[in-house]
Amino acid sequence: MELCVALDLPTKEENLALVEKIKDYDVWIKVGFRSFIRDGKGFIQAIKAINPDFKIFLDLKLYDIPNTMADAAESIMDLGVDMFNVHASAGKVAMQTVMQRLQKYEKRPLVLAVTALTSFDEENFKAIYNQDIASKADQFAKDTYEAGMDGVVCSAFESKSIKNITSEKFSTLCPGIRPFGEDAGDQKRVADITTAQTQQVDFIVVGRPIYQAENPTLIVEQILSHI
Repeated sequence: MELCVALDLPTKEENLALVEKIKDYDVWIKVGFRSFIRDGKGFIQAIKAINPDFKIFLDLKLYDIPNTMADAAESIMDLGVDMFNVHASAGKVAMQTVMQRLQKYEKRPLVLAVTALTSFDEENFKAIYNQDIASKADQFAKDTYEAGMDGVVCSAFESKSIKNITSEKFSTLCPGIRPFGEDAGDQKRVADITTAQTQQVDFIVVGRPIYQAENPTLIVEQILSHI
């Protein structure tokens, strides 16, 4: 299991200050919508300047028609990130188109697909997808696997089931991790480290429990000691 630290602070300067504090740790760095839209490619370069060995997960959740998604995936190749994601609900054809477009590159990032956002509870998810979360997440994961992608973004509670119907080598990345039982905030399906380990999660994403802590490096150390 690997730790992915989410950079969701209000400013570029605050995010980079956090990166400086954790620069000596073997972690992934997650760059999401707000940070990337505001700070762009230069932000990714600034992270790499602090520690060239940091692996970067660009969390943009691409969702569009197949050709547009594939175009965007090619543009992401120019950013030098190590992982990015799309929405599985864009469909298998869209995911296949993305992966086919990336075949020409000798080295490419890991590509994951989002199944069900961890902000969904059963009621709100069913209102949109007309199916329960677990069943639909399994279906999305199967589509993702058959499309040739590397894994999915899901809650920890779906991870083991997804691996059972795909492959133990099919990666699961799980947001909404509250390592030691911290407040869930706006997330609905949260899990602690023990649950994530039991569910065979490959990547845990932790944001607020780290960047809102008085001593973020201590929290990172505690998480790494548990995983």
